[in-house]
Amino acid sequence: MKFRLPALPLAMIATLAFVPAPVVAQQHHPWDDKTLSPDVRADMVIKEMTLDEKIQLVHGTGWGALREGDPIPPRSNKGAGYTEGIPRLGIPDINLADSAVGVRLAATESRYATLLPSTLGAASSWDVQGAQLYGSVIGRELRAQGYNMSIGGGVDITREPRNGRNFEYAGEDPVLAGTMTGNLMKGLQSQQIMGDIKHYAYNDQETGREILSAHVDKKAGRESDLLAFQIAIGIAQPAGVMCSYNRVDSVYACENDYLLNDVLKKDFGFKGWVLSDWEATHSTVKAALAGLDMEMPGLDYFGAPLKQAVEKGEVPLSRVEDMDHRILRSMFAVGVVDNPPMPRSVVDPFKGLEDAQHIEEESIVLLKNANGALPLKSTVRSVAIIGSHADKGILSGGGSAQVDPPGGNVIDPRPGEPKWQETVYFPSSPMKYIRKQAPEAKIEFNEGTDAASAAALAKSSDVAIVFVNQVMHEGEDAKTLSLPGNQDELVSAVAAANPHTIVVLETGGPVTMPWAEKVEGILSTWYPGIGGGEAIANVLFGTVNPSGKLPVTFAKRDADLPHPEIAGMNLKEGPDHKLPPFDVNYTEGAKVGYKWYESQHIQPLFPFGFGLSYTTYAYSDLKVKEGGKEVSFSIKNTGSRAGAEIAEVYGALPKAAGEAYKRLVAFDRVDLAPGESKTVTLKIDPLYLSVFLVDKDAFELLPGEYRLTVGPSSDKTPLEQTVSIRK
Repeated sequence: MKFRLPALPLAMIATLAFVPAPVVAQQHHPWDDKTLSPDVRADMVIKEMTLDEKIQLVHGTGWGALREGDPIPPRSNKGAGYTEGIPRLGIPDINLADSAVGVRLAATESRYATLLPSTLGAASSWDVQGAQLYGSVIGRELRAQGYNMSIGGGVDITREPRNGRNFEYAGEDPVLAGTMTGNLMKGLQSQQIMGDIKHYAYNDQETGREILSAHVDKKAGRESDLLAFQIAIGIAQPAGVMCSYNRVDSVYACENDYLLNDVLKKDFGFKGWVLSDWEATHSTVKAALAGLDMEMPGLDYFGAPLKQAVEKGEVPLSRVEDMDHRILRSMFAVGVVDNPPMPRSVVDPFKGLEDAQHIEEESIVLLKNANGALPLKSTVRSVAIIGSHADKGILSGGGSAQVDPPGGNVIDPRPGEPKWQETVYFPSSPMKYIRKQAPEAKIEFNEGTDAASAAALAKSSDVAIVFVNQVMHEGEDAKTLSLPGNQDELVSAVAAANPHTIVVLETGGPVTMPWAEKVEGILSTWYPGIGGGEAIANVLFGTVNPSGKLPVTFAKRDADLPHPEIAGMNLKEGPDHKLPPFDVNYTEGAKVGYKWYESQHIQPLFPFGFGLSYTTYAYSDLKVKEGGKEVSFSIKNTGSRAGAEIAEVYGALPKAAGEAYKRLVAFDRVDLAPGESKTVTLKIDPLYLSVFLVDKDAFELLPGEYRLTVGPSSDKTPLEQTVSIRK
């Protein structure tokens, strides 16, 4: 994947100005009336469209800026995708950008884009308002750069914790993942940028993603993966849903009638359009009738072949008009027709950095703090900082979520753009900000490539901070949860040399920690974003009180996972140099993450929902109201400093449900001053306590006794009350 210009330093960015892209000539049309509904306006446009225009709107280009040598349409913004508008009718082009954790390909036009923390990290904040802020940052930068649609919004739950794209998603629980992703997209669309939710569905591993067939029974699917999509779509009402590469029950997701028509459009009531992942369209008639609305990129199936299928009566014209209606009504609903982006302003990198740092400070999870090792005191005399290029920057995730680093990759500052799957560090040095926190301390760095020399530095220092990492990117899964390289040996050697060892994790997901008992402190920072260096230092020294909690379970070992080995990982290529198709049987069903560990009586390393603070909290006075539809309880900050506690509500269904686990059904992030107590009242959506009955094709509350519990994590719920629900 080739960009044209290197990313530029912030000092240069501030001097840049954009040349406006061509805009649609201003003419008055009947559908310009904003008092009309988006659906009425869309139908008015469709009545004026020719068949060729109707076909034109349901496909687009996409490789141009991504693949050297491919043509780029004159009005393309040189992002990941482009669909030509209809200027004579006042319908603008659709310019799409990869933007999972920030706007990708910004360097193409000498632009700057903010790298936000990974969305998995943001999910660790359990902060709904923070999720909306996250989306609004991306939305405002897309708008400033001339885009009108994002193709971020990943909500695939963490069935496979070694999945290379988990950092783009929002964890293992459908209620948390759906709520956080839905609010992220809501924040993005508040900037009048069309949002997208993906990858629909069961795109839970990268290994063989284009050839595998995922198998989950309908009941389990509706209660897990698909529930996450249902919640996110209900909150955001996104313009688009992207169907995935993989097959589901042997049928490609982008031509799966059950997933697209029955579930997404009928049951979820989705009003927007379904676009394919890039080159995930495999047919014309089958895909069109199954509910696919836009082929991306290219026109192999939804160009001339679709027009011919309409003329032959194989695809009703009404179906193509439904595709157009979904696209147009979304454009009107979000505001990209009435208020199109005008790329005349430069992105404000300082506001983006401030927001990214705030999100990261809420996202960091304190996993261990033995002997009150943290926060560190500013009077510390000597600190050894070891590993993961912590002297220079912070790690980012790769693939289509890779944001261009300002000034280039700090560990390889050559001219040009990052290569596909390159390991990219951003210029936010934890060491720099640690020095600011402890200005009188002797602070030295060791690369961590030699355990003996790292241990020697650690032994001569008051405190050793070891930064370890897990490089993850699209297109490849990790073979194991173990840290790559010799990082486990490095931590063990440092801990043996210095009992005051703190480990800082920069990872795309959960990892194992055979050294966990040997160190005093562990921080999970995920991929921290452009403000990560300062955020990490602020938490280490207590300027910020950590409040994040895990959105995924950390297993002790690969053998504890539902699938100890990733399906297809060990397949060999055939004579055609391709992997053979294979099945992934998700026999764990709805028992994803913490539900698996509870049902199998396996103790994880760190449970879902877990996270420590520099203060303490006490729960009391649980009351269940309205037959289980509402709970209230009190939380008191029993410590000496202000903090934010994430309260979690779980529900265990009646025995008739046959579930040997509880479900997350509500949560809240509560700010508390020292000694302060608050009463928290939370609504519980009955859907979250319901089971899906396949024979009725509907969710239903079973009659019986429901046990509601409240506490600080999935394995610690001190408050409990049973409520009886009858039909």
